[in-house]
Amino acid sequence: MSDINSTAPSDCSKHLLDRRSESPQRPSKIVRTDDLSDGEQQESVASETMSQNPRIQRYLVAVEYIGTRFSGSQQQLNCRTVVGALQEAFHKFIGQPVSIFCSSRTDAGVHALSNVCHVDVERISKRKPGEVLPPHEPAVVQRAVNHFLQKNEADVIVIDVRCVPPDFHSRYKAQERTYFYRLLSGPELLSSFEKDRAWHVPEELDLLAMEKACRVLVGHHDFSSFRAAGCQVVHHLLDGANSPIRTLDELCVSEVPPTPYFPSIAGQGFGIRRRHRCFVVTARARSFLYHQVRLLVGVLKCVGTGDLTVADVERILNAKTVTAASPMAPACGLYLGNVKYDLLP
Repeated sequence: MSDINSTAPSDCSKHLLDRRSESPQRPSKIVRTDDLSDGEQQESVASETMSQNPRIQRYLVAVEYIGTRFSGSQQQLNCRTVVGALQEAFHKFIGQPVSIFCSSRTDAGVHALSNVCHVDVERISKRKPGEVLPPHEPAVVQRAVNHFLQKNEADVIVIDVRCVPPDFHSRYKAQERTYFYRLLSGPELLSSFEKDRAWHVPEELDLLAMEKACRVLVGHHDFSSFRAAGCQVVHHLLDGANSPIRTLDELCVSEVPPTPYFPSIAGQGFGIRRRHRCFVVTARARSFLYHQVRLLVGVLKCVGTGDLTVADVERILNAKTVTAASPMAPACGLYLGNVKYDLLP
Protein backbone atom coordinates (compact mmCIF):
# COMPACT_ATOMS: atom_id res chain seq x y z
CA MET A 1 0.00 0.00 0.00
CA SER A 2 3.00 2.26 -0.33
CA ASP A 3 1.56 4.01 -3.39
CA ILE A 4 -1.64 5.17 -1.70
CA ASN A 5 -0.25 8.62 -0.95
CA SER A 6 1.62 9.00 -4.25
CA THR A 7 1.58 12.52 -5.66
CA ALA A 8 1.76 11.41 -9.30
CA PRO A 9 -0.68 13.19 -11.68
CA SER A 10 -4.06 11.49 -12.07
CA ASP A 11 -6.72 11.21 -14.76
CA CYS A 12 -9.02 12.56 -12.08
CA SER A 13 -7.13 15.86 -12.11
CA LYS A 14 -9.02 17.13 -15.14
CA HIS A 15 -12.27 17.02 -13.12
CA LEU A 16 -10.52 18.90 -10.32
CA LEU A 17 -9.27 21.62 -12.70
CA ASP A 18 -12.63 21.95 -14.43
CA ARG A 19 -14.30 22.47 -11.06
CA ARG A 20 -12.07 25.37 -10.09
CA SER A 21 -13.48 27.44 -12.94
CA GLU A 22 -17.02 26.99 -11.67
CA SER A 23 -18.76 29.05 -9.05
CA PRO A 24 -18.99 27.07 -5.81
CA GLN A 25 -22.49 28.47 -5.34
CA ARG A 26 -23.75 27.10 -8.63
CA PRO A 27 -26.28 24.32 -7.87
CA SER A 28 -25.66 20.91 -9.38
CA LYS A 29 -28.37 19.81 -11.76
CA ILE A 30 -28.99 16.43 -10.21
CA VAL A 31 -32.70 16.15 -9.72
CA ARG A 32 -35.92 18.07 -9.27
CA THR A 33 -36.38 17.86 -5.53
CA ASP A 34 -40.07 18.79 -5.63
CA ASP A 35 -40.74 15.26 -6.94
CA LEU A 36 -38.91 13.58 -4.05
CA SER A 37 -39.83 12.36 -0.63
CA ASP A 38 -38.29 14.12 2.37
CA GLY A 39 -35.61 11.43 2.72
CA GLU A 40 -34.71 11.62 -0.97
CA GLN A 41 -34.49 15.42 -0.80
CA GLN A 42 -32.07 15.17 2.12
CA GLU A 43 -29.93 12.65 0.22
CA SER A 44 -29.87 14.82 -2.91
CA VAL A 45 -29.01 18.00 -1.00
CA ALA A 46 -26.30 16.27 1.04
CA SER A 47 -24.67 14.80 -2.05
CA GLU A 48 -24.95 18.07 -3.95
CA THR A 49 -23.46 20.12 -1.12
CA MET A 50 -20.39 17.89 -0.83
CA SER A 51 -19.77 17.99 -4.57
CA GLN A 52 -19.56 21.81 -4.59
CA ASN A 53 -16.16 21.82 -2.89
CA PRO A 54 -13.67 22.25 -5.78
CA ARG A 55 -11.00 20.25 -3.92
CA ILE A 56 -13.14 17.12 -3.73
CA GLN A 57 -13.10 14.34 -6.31
CA ARG A 58 -16.22 12.25 -6.88
CA TYR A 59 -15.71 8.56 -7.62
CA LEU A 60 -18.19 6.09 -9.06
CA VAL A 61 -17.65 2.77 -7.29
CA ALA A 62 -19.04 -0.62 -8.34
CA VAL A 63 -19.23 -3.30 -5.66
CA GLU A 64 -20.24 -6.93 -5.41
CA TYR A 65 -21.41 -8.54 -2.19
CA ILE A 66 -23.04 -11.53 -0.58
CA GLY A 67 -26.04 -10.07 1.22
CA THR A 68 -26.51 -12.85 3.78
CA ARG A 69 -24.72 -11.12 6.66
CA PHE A 70 -25.87 -7.61 5.77
CA SER A 71 -29.03 -5.90 6.98
CA GLY A 72 -29.43 -4.39 3.53
CA SER A 73 -27.36 -1.92 1.58
CA GLN A 74 -28.44 1.36 3.20
CA GLN A 75 -26.90 2.71 6.41
CA GLN A 76 -28.83 1.75 9.58
CA LEU A 77 -28.13 2.28 13.24
CA ASN A 78 -26.71 -0.75 15.07
CA CYS A 79 -26.82 -2.91 11.92
CA ARG A 80 -24.15 -4.14 9.56
CA THR A 81 -24.85 -2.77 6.09
CA VAL A 82 -23.05 -2.58 2.76
CA VAL A 83 -22.79 1.21 2.91
CA GLY A 84 -21.57 1.03 6.49
CA ALA A 85 -18.80 -1.43 5.57
CA LEU A 86 -17.74 0.72 2.61
CA GLN A 87 -17.73 3.93 4.63
CA GLU A 88 -15.59 2.29 7.28
CA ALA A 89 -13.08 1.09 4.67
CA PHE A 90 -12.91 4.51 2.99
CA HIS A 91 -12.44 6.15 6.39
CA LYS A 92 -9.45 3.92 7.12
CA PHE A 93 -8.05 4.64 3.66
CA ILE A 94 -8.25 8.45 3.61
CA GLY A 95 -8.32 9.15 7.34
CA GLN A 96 -11.63 11.00 7.43
CA PRO A 97 -15.32 10.05 7.30
CA VAL A 98 -17.20 9.94 3.99
CA SER A 99 -20.82 9.57 2.90
CA ILE A 100 -21.66 6.95 0.29
CA PHE A 101 -24.78 7.00 -1.89
CA CYS A 102 -26.01 3.81 -3.58
CA SER A 103 -27.66 3.57 -6.96
CA SER A 104 -29.97 0.78 -5.80
CA ARG A 105 -31.15 -0.17 -2.36
CA THR A 106 -31.10 -3.88 -1.61
CA ASP A 107 -32.79 -5.61 1.31
CA ALA A 108 -31.24 -7.89 3.90
CA GLY A 109 -30.14 -11.13 2.26
CA VAL A 110 -30.16 -9.75 -1.31
CA HIS A 111 -26.86 -10.08 -3.19
CA ALA A 112 -25.19 -7.92 -5.84
CA LEU A 113 -23.00 -8.85 -8.76
CA SER A 114 -22.61 -5.13 -9.32
CA ASN A 115 -24.22 -2.37 -7.30
CA VAL A 116 -22.93 1.15 -7.87
CA CYS A 117 -22.41 4.03 -5.49
CA HIS A 118 -20.62 7.36 -5.48
CA VAL A 119 -18.39 8.95 -2.89
CA ASP A 120 -16.63 12.30 -2.57
CA VAL A 121 -13.01 12.21 -1.43
CA GLU A 122 -10.68 15.06 -0.51
CA ARG A 123 -7.13 13.79 -0.48
CA ILE A 124 -5.26 15.47 2.37
CA SER A 125 -1.59 14.78 3.11
CA LYS A 126 -1.04 12.61 6.17
CA ARG A 127 2.48 14.02 6.59
CA LYS A 128 1.43 17.67 6.24
CA PRO A 129 -2.09 18.08 7.64
CA GLY A 130 -4.06 20.64 5.67
CA GLU A 131 -2.12 20.15 2.43
CA VAL A 132 -4.47 19.02 -0.35
CA LEU A 133 -2.95 16.56 -2.83
CA PRO A 134 -4.04 15.56 -6.36
CA PRO A 135 -6.85 12.97 -6.41
CA HIS A 136 -6.00 9.30 -6.19
CA GLU A 137 -6.03 7.21 -9.34
CA PRO A 138 -9.15 4.97 -9.49
CA ALA A 139 -6.98 1.84 -9.38
CA VAL A 140 -5.36 3.07 -6.16
CA VAL A 141 -8.79 3.67 -4.60
CA GLN A 142 -9.97 0.18 -5.58
CA ARG A 143 -6.88 -1.55 -4.25
CA ALA A 144 -6.78 0.41 -0.99
CA VAL A 145 -10.46 0.06 -0.13
CA ASN A 146 -10.40 -3.66 -0.91
CA HIS A 147 -7.38 -4.00 1.38
CA PHE A 148 -9.47 -2.81 4.32
CA LEU A 149 -12.62 -4.66 3.25
CA GLN A 150 -10.70 -7.94 3.23
CA LYS A 151 -10.01 -7.47 6.92
CA ASN A 152 -13.73 -7.18 7.66
CA GLU A 153 -15.62 -10.37 6.66
CA ALA A 154 -14.61 -9.94 2.97
CA ASP A 155 -18.20 -10.38 1.78
CA VAL A 156 -18.12 -7.10 -0.16
CA ILE A 157 -15.43 -6.02 -2.60
CA VAL A 158 -14.91 -3.13 -5.00
CA ILE A 159 -14.85 -4.36 -8.61
CA ASP A 160 -14.49 -1.03 -10.46
CA VAL A 161 -13.82 2.66 -9.80
CA ARG A 162 -14.08 5.68 -12.07
CA CYS A 163 -13.70 9.44 -11.68
CA VAL A 164 -16.92 11.31 -12.52
CA PRO A 165 -17.96 14.98 -12.56
CA PRO A 166 -19.15 16.54 -9.29
CA ASP A 167 -22.83 16.49 -10.29
CA PHE A 168 -22.87 12.80 -11.27
CA HIS A 169 -25.27 10.97 -8.94
CA SER A 170 -25.11 7.17 -8.94
CA ARG A 171 -28.81 6.83 -8.28
CA TYR A 172 -30.37 9.49 -10.46
CA LYS A 173 -28.05 9.06 -13.44
CA ALA A 174 -28.74 5.32 -13.72
CA GLN A 175 -30.42 4.47 -17.02
CA GLU A 176 -31.22 0.83 -16.41
CA ARG A 177 -31.07 -1.84 -13.73
CA THR A 178 -30.94 -5.59 -14.23
CA TYR A 179 -31.84 -8.15 -11.57
CA PHE A 180 -31.42 -11.92 -11.60
CA TYR A 181 -33.29 -14.41 -9.46
CA ARG A 182 -32.08 -18.01 -9.01
CA LEU A 183 -34.46 -20.91 -8.36
CA LEU A 184 -33.30 -24.49 -7.77
CA SER A 185 -35.96 -27.09 -8.56
CA GLY A 186 -35.99 -30.67 -7.30
CA PRO A 187 -36.86 -32.78 -4.25
CA GLU A 188 -33.26 -33.23 -3.05
CA LEU A 189 -32.01 -31.20 -0.11
CA LEU A 190 -30.32 -27.97 -1.07
CA SER A 191 -26.55 -28.23 -1.35
CA SER A 192 -24.55 -26.63 1.42
CA PHE A 193 -22.79 -24.59 -1.27
CA GLU A 194 -26.13 -23.09 -2.30
CA LYS A 195 -27.27 -22.09 1.17
CA ASP A 196 -28.69 -18.55 1.09
CA ARG A 197 -27.80 -18.28 -2.63
CA ALA A 198 -31.04 -19.46 -4.26
CA TRP A 199 -34.71 -20.29 -3.62
CA HIS A 200 -35.15 -24.05 -3.31
CA VAL A 201 -38.43 -25.18 -4.88
CA PRO A 202 -39.05 -28.92 -4.28
CA GLU A 203 -41.61 -29.16 -7.10
CA GLU A 204 -40.77 -29.41 -10.80
CA LEU A 205 -41.14 -26.12 -12.67
CA ASP A 206 -42.84 -25.78 -16.06
CA LEU A 207 -40.49 -23.49 -18.00
CA LEU A 208 -42.84 -22.95 -20.95
CA ALA A 209 -45.71 -21.86 -18.69
CA MET A 210 -43.42 -19.44 -16.86
CA GLU A 211 -42.25 -17.96 -20.18
CA LYS A 212 -45.88 -17.36 -21.23
CA ALA A 213 -46.54 -15.60 -17.91
CA CYS A 214 -43.51 -13.37 -18.50
CA ARG A 215 -45.03 -12.17 -21.77
CA VAL A 216 -48.10 -10.97 -19.85
CA LEU A 217 -46.03 -8.98 -17.39
CA VAL A 218 -43.39 -7.42 -19.62
CA GLY A 219 -44.05 -3.88 -20.88
CA HIS A 220 -45.68 -0.70 -19.56
CA HIS A 221 -48.19 -1.43 -16.78
CA ASP A 222 -49.65 -0.35 -13.49
CA PHE A 223 -47.71 -2.71 -11.20
CA SER A 224 -49.69 -1.97 -8.02
CA SER A 225 -50.16 -5.73 -7.56
CA PHE A 226 -46.39 -6.09 -7.44
CA ARG A 227 -45.54 -3.27 -5.07
CA ALA A 228 -45.08 -3.90 -1.38
CA ALA A 229 -46.96 -1.76 1.10
CA GLY A 230 -45.08 1.39 2.02
CA CYS A 231 -43.27 1.38 -1.31
CA GLN A 232 -40.57 3.96 -1.86
CA VAL A 233 -39.89 4.27 -5.57
CA VAL A 234 -36.32 3.70 -6.61
CA HIS A 235 -36.49 6.23 -9.43
CA HIS A 236 -38.69 9.30 -9.62
CA LEU A 237 -37.81 11.09 -12.84
CA LEU A 238 -40.43 9.55 -15.09
CA ASP A 239 -43.70 9.25 -13.27
CA GLY A 240 -43.55 10.95 -9.90
CA ALA A 241 -42.49 9.61 -6.54
CA ASN A 242 -45.56 7.48 -5.80
CA SER A 243 -46.59 6.19 -9.23
CA PRO A 244 -46.97 2.41 -9.65
CA ILE A 245 -46.61 2.79 -13.43
CA ARG A 246 -43.42 1.17 -14.66
CA THR A 247 -41.98 -0.13 -17.92
CA LEU A 248 -40.54 -3.61 -17.57
CA ASP A 249 -38.19 -3.82 -20.55
CA GLU A 250 -37.32 -7.46 -20.05
CA LEU A 251 -38.73 -10.34 -18.03
CA CYS A 252 -37.69 -13.86 -18.96
CA VAL A 253 -36.89 -17.25 -17.46
CA SER A 254 -34.06 -19.49 -18.63
CA GLU A 255 -32.63 -22.79 -17.48
CA VAL A 256 -28.89 -22.75 -16.78
CA PRO A 257 -26.34 -25.26 -15.45
CA PRO A 258 -26.98 -25.80 -11.73
CA THR A 259 -23.43 -25.08 -10.63
CA PRO A 260 -20.94 -23.00 -12.61
CA TYR A 261 -18.02 -23.74 -10.29
CA PHE A 262 -17.07 -27.33 -11.15
CA PRO A 263 -17.40 -29.65 -14.15
CA SER A 264 -20.35 -32.01 -14.00
CA ILE A 265 -19.68 -35.57 -12.84
CA ALA A 266 -21.53 -38.03 -15.05
CA GLY A 267 -23.35 -41.01 -13.68
CA GLN A 268 -25.27 -41.84 -10.55
CA GLY A 269 -22.73 -43.79 -8.52
CA PHE A 270 -22.19 -43.73 -4.79
CA GLY A 271 -21.33 -40.31 -3.39
CA ILE A 272 -22.54 -38.39 -6.44
CA ARG A 273 -25.47 -36.19 -5.56
CA ARG A 274 -28.27 -35.57 -8.01
CA ARG A 275 -28.29 -32.02 -9.34
CA HIS A 276 -31.19 -29.62 -9.10
CA ARG A 277 -32.54 -27.90 -12.18
CA CYS A 278 -31.56 -24.24 -12.03
CA PHE A 279 -33.76 -21.47 -13.42
CA VAL A 280 -32.85 -17.78 -13.60
CA VAL A 281 -35.43 -15.02 -13.89
CA THR A 282 -34.05 -11.86 -15.52
CA ALA A 283 -35.81 -8.54 -14.93
CA ARG A 284 -34.60 -5.33 -16.58
CA ALA A 285 -36.03 -1.81 -16.28
CA ARG A 286 -35.01 1.74 -15.59
CA SER A 287 -36.62 1.55 -12.18
CA PHE A 288 -38.44 -0.91 -9.95
CA LEU A 289 -40.99 -0.64 -7.19
CA TYR A 290 -40.19 -1.85 -3.71
CA HIS A 291 -40.10 -5.68 -3.72
CA GLN A 292 -41.38 -5.71 -7.31
CA VAL A 293 -38.94 -8.34 -8.58
CA ARG A 294 -39.51 -10.70 -5.66
CA LEU A 295 -43.30 -10.39 -6.06
CA LEU A 296 -43.00 -11.08 -9.79
CA VAL A 297 -40.88 -14.17 -9.11
CA GLY A 298 -43.40 -15.36 -6.52
CA VAL A 299 -46.12 -15.35 -9.18
CA LEU A 300 -43.89 -16.95 -11.81
CA LYS A 301 -42.95 -19.74 -9.41
CA CYS A 302 -46.62 -20.49 -8.79
CA VAL A 303 -47.20 -20.65 -12.53
CA GLY A 304 -44.28 -23.04 -12.83
CA THR A 305 -45.68 -25.37 -10.18
CA GLY A 306 -49.19 -25.24 -11.67
CA ASP A 307 -50.77 -23.38 -8.75
CA LEU A 308 -51.54 -20.44 -11.08
CA THR A 309 -52.36 -20.17 -14.79
CA VAL A 310 -51.41 -17.49 -17.27
CA ALA A 311 -54.98 -16.21 -17.02
CA ASP A 312 -54.49 -15.87 -13.25
CA VAL A 313 -51.42 -13.72 -13.89
CA GLU A 314 -53.49 -11.37 -16.05
CA ARG A 315 -56.10 -11.21 -13.29
CA ILE A 316 -53.47 -10.40 -10.65
CA LEU A 317 -51.94 -7.67 -12.81
CA ASN A 318 -55.32 -6.07 -13.48
CA ALA A 319 -56.40 -6.28 -9.83
CA LYS A 320 -53.91 -3.49 -8.99
CA THR A 321 -53.56 -4.58 -5.37
CA VAL A 322 -50.72 -6.48 -3.78
CA THR A 323 -53.17 -8.69 -1.90
CA ALA A 324 -53.95 -10.41 -5.21
CA ALA A 325 -50.37 -11.55 -5.74
CA SER A 326 -48.76 -14.78 -4.60
CA PRO A 327 -46.42 -14.85 -1.60
CA MET A 328 -43.20 -12.94 -2.25
CA ALA A 329 -40.06 -14.87 -3.17
CA PRO A 330 -37.39 -14.92 -0.44
CA ALA A 331 -34.49 -12.48 -0.57
CA CYS A 332 -31.78 -15.16 -0.82
CA GLY A 333 -32.27 -15.81 -4.55
CA LEU A 334 -32.18 -12.18 -5.69
CA TYR A 335 -29.08 -10.60 -7.25
CA LEU A 336 -28.65 -7.06 -8.50
CA GLY A 337 -26.82 -7.83 -11.72
CA ASN A 338 -25.96 -4.51 -13.31
CA VAL A 339 -26.61 -0.78 -13.24
CA LYS A 340 -26.20 0.92 -16.62
CA TYR A 341 -24.96 4.50 -17.15
CA ASP A 342 -24.13 6.70 -20.09
CA LEU A 343 -20.42 7.05 -19.36
CA LEU A 344 -17.70 8.31 -21.64
CA PRO A 345 -15.01 5.72 -22.48
